[in-house]
Amino acid sequence: MKNAPHSFLTVNSGIVLVAAMLSVTALPSWTQASVTQVADGGYQGLFDVKARKAFLAQNPLSDARKACLAIDADAKWLNIEVIKGLTTTEGYGTDRSGNQYAWAVMVLSGRALAGDKRAEEMLKTFLLKWANAGAFNETEKVHDAYYALKRLMLPTVVAYSIIRDNLSDDEQQKLIAWIDPLVRRTDQIFEGSVDYNNHRYLADSVLMAWGSLTGDQELYQKGLDRFRVILGDARADGSLPLETRRGARALWYMRQSLTSMTVMAEIAAGGQNDLFGATVTAVGRRKSMWTVLSYWMNGMTNPILINAYSAENYIPGPEQDFMKPDFGFLENRGNGRHYLAFLEALAVHTPANFIQRRASALLEREGANERPLIDEFAGGNATCFWRVG
Repeated sequence: MKNAPHSFLTVNSGIVLVAAMLSVTALPSWTQASVTQVADGGYQGLFDVKARKAFLAQNPLSDARKACLAIDADAKWLNIEVIKGLTTTEGYGTDRSGNQYAWAVMVLSGRALAGDKRAEEMLKTFLLKWANAGAFNETEKVHDAYYALKRLMLPTVVAYSIIRDNLSDDEQQKLIAWIDPLVRRTDQIFEGSVDYNNHRYLADSVLMAWGSLTGDQELYQKGLDRFRVILGDARADGSLPLETRRGARALWYMRQSLTSMTVMAEIAAGGQNDLFGATVTAVGRRKSMWTVLSYWMNGMTNPILINAYSAENYIPGPEQDFMKPDFGFLENRGNGRHYLAFLEALAVHTPANFIQRRASALLEREGANERPLIDEFAGGNATCFWRVG
């Protein structure tokens, strides 16, 4: 929604963006506060790596640590053929050639977080091999190839955050020299709806994660700004126009957007910026991430709520009938991924509001028996990253 009017994001801590909606057509100006990261009690990246490592070490029998170690490392991963570049695909979908790479990175990073030194060494060797070979550098500059790149870079950034303190200066520099330009490429504009929908949200979650980790304030700010735009674009009921038009996959793409919003909010928390408490006011209605989350859950309970939007049937996916919503995100994808992984972060967020408690109940009902919940869009093994107890 390139020309959609945006109202202003009020963040309870760290930054305050205050303004009024001037009209239904004009884009109001806004004041961008400076961002100071890693103040007292803050952290860099998706979560506080040092604190999480300490928690897992102090609670060796916890379900969280078991989740980190639930999947065995496979020495054969070191022999996966390096992918020079991702390519465009025909029809619906995206290049999945990097799935093995992503799976190895996500499993090994979780194990490394839990103190598995062998897995940590293996992860370091694995990443350096792909870095030295210039992996993904030849990715085609087309939106679906770049979408695949974004999916791979988020778990790569998270993995680097987990092992970087135990890398030599030379190893750090090699990985940074590889990761940094790939991350920055995800900022590409394609002059289409992918510049404003879940593709863009994913891109800005990657940019924000890397900016937080490296201290690049401009990249970090992209996540804060995008979060504001998402809330501004949301309808009063919490629906996201560019996602709910997707026919049978309307809720599917709402969930994808919520995952990126959660990632941005968790990164922002490390920089002392409260996106979970952020609100936008438009036409007398306040909207927040919880408004969007509530709509998504309401749509699952009563799909008729989305039919007026999903009837547009824009690139709907495998199912052409918008009256048959795709709920495949409620179960393991068969390749180890689980699209409810982002709910692990929301389940431990405090203070818990009613909508969050609903989300926690959904997680326990649909995902508890399938833990650990692992997903590229959430950065990896989300159960390992956030579960308490």
